[in-house]
Amino acid sequence: MKIGNITLKHGIFLAPMAGVTDIAAREIYKKYGVEYMTTEMVSAAAMHYGDKKTFEIAQISPNEGPCAVQIFGHDPDMMAKAAKTLAQMSPAPCAIDINMGCPVKKIVGGGDGSALMKSPALVGKIVEKTVIACHLPVTVKIRAGFDKSHKNAVEIAKIAEESGASAVCVHGRTREDMYIDGTVDREIIAEVKRAVKIPVIANGDITDADSFIGMLEYTGCDGGAVGRAALGNPFIFEEINARLEGRDYIPPTPEERLLAAREHIRALVALKGKLGVFESRKHAGWYTKGIRGGASMRQRINLAESAEEMEAILQDALLLIKGEI
Repeated sequence: MKIGNITLKHGIFLAPMAGVTDIAAREIYKKYGVEYMTTEMVSAAAMHYGDKKTFEIAQISPNEGPCAVQIFGHDPDMMAKAAKTLAQMSPAPCAIDINMGCPVKKIVGGGDGSALMKSPALVGKIVEKTVIACHLPVTVKIRAGFDKSHKNAVEIAKIAEESGASAVCVHGRTREDMYIDGTVDREIIAEVKRAVKIPVIANGDITDADSFIGMLEYTGCDGGAVGRAALGNPFIFEEINARLEGRDYIPPTPEERLLAAREHIRALVALKGKLGVFESRKHAGWYTKGIRGGASMRQRINLAESAEEMEAILQDALLLIKGEI
């Protein structure tokens, strides 16, 4: 499949996740085989007012491409201006992704994210102005609909296509479904794929190679986006690649999982300093789920105040796994 001039062999995407898919995470996921990534969402309004942190979130490493930047907002002119600014960054993103799927109350309450699906005409204006403003491909992330009574993903996808979007990613849940397991509507994703000619990426309940392949076979989509299943589990991308290429896949050992956790945490601390230490706690929890001594390790990490403490805890965990303590 292609998005702009980017050709993807398998269509393996990392879904953008606020508070998770920063540079440190993306470089790890890239190492394990994800083909296309998107940053955490950034506010077009915050960019308009020159917020420094927002620009930092939008930064891309030279080691991680292809990577798109996701923007959110509801003012067509602000969205267009943000896209134009981002397209001029170095390194430049491979695309601008418009968030029309975030279900969080704070975002929806401001008229952004999945709230946009209630205003099809506005969707068209935002996409059209954004496409005109920048030379990069513009993609759109949507949901099945705002609620069960208004599943209008097909209508929104067609408007996005007509307005110049290069691809659309469909999360098969409605806004009211949030992230409840078992609520993904694969049929509406399939309907979107049948309704438009641009590439369609499926998202929702892709948890392993079987569900990735099953999603694409059912919907006919060009690619699939992995979200929460990648938390503490970059190995899922190795698994999907191996299955699609007919290779054997050997799951990671507990030691390999801890080594990946240490690499991720080191990168996060290097990127964010003290804040990275605190943010490492959730990542450590995800990586150590089910590992011998994981509960004790998480308790210690949740109290860690420095990078040195993190290192010592991870080293103890590795020694425990090896049976050396």
